[in-house]
Amino acid sequence: MQSKKVLVIGAHPDDEVLGCGGTILKHLNHGDMVSVLILGEGETSKEKNMIDIEGRKKAAQKAAQILGVSDLFLERLPDNQFDSLPLLKIVKKIESHLLKIKPEIVYTHFANDLNIDHRTTFKAALTACRPQPCFFVKKILSFEILSSTEWQAKNIGKMFRPTVYENITDFIAQKLKAMQAHEGELKNYPHPRSLKGIEVQAQYRGIESGYKFAEAFQLIRDLHD
Repeated sequence: MQSKKVLVIGAHPDDEVLGCGGTILKHLNHGDMVSVLILGEGETSKEKNMIDIEGRKKAAQKAAQILGVSDLFLERLPDNQFDSLPLLKIVKKIESHLLKIKPEIVYTHFANDLNIDHRTTFKAALTACRPQPCFFVKKILSFEILSSTEWQAKNIGKMFRPTVYENITDFIAQKLKAMQAHEGELKNYPHPRSLKGIEVQAQYRGIESGYKFAEAFQLIRDLHD
């Protein structure tokens, strides 16, 4: 099969692992080319200093190395303040990477996450990927992020309802290892953003789909020539 180009668009360092780390590994195992774009620095709202921001950058680079991703792009948008920026500015950043990479598949955040940066990232990514004649992006999927997606108001019309499941049974151990690179973001169980929490979520999505471990996605667009 011909290899595909894939772009993962996350708001913060660690979103790429939490949202689709196992699927990234699966794509790479199938010979696909995966690039990761992280829009935010992930520290501003916590009133930390440049050392902490540099630490998040190094953690993202280490996680990418563990996953096997060679193309990691790190922007520096302010943490939890994406909504204070003109949407067009974020769209333009995404568009510049889209034009360089020309991915067929894009993974990004769920539209109704509790985190404002996640919601803004989804809106900007969808805008940047608006369908046009001969446009290269054919498939867009939203992923879920522990301690954001499940924490939104339980409004049935706005809850994450997956339509696509990826079997990541062969990749769950490597996903957890990649998440350990973001050790500063990990909490103790039963916090959802813990190694055990990540494993339990993958088991639950596996139970839903008949696999031992799975990642779940909501299909946003799927175009066929």
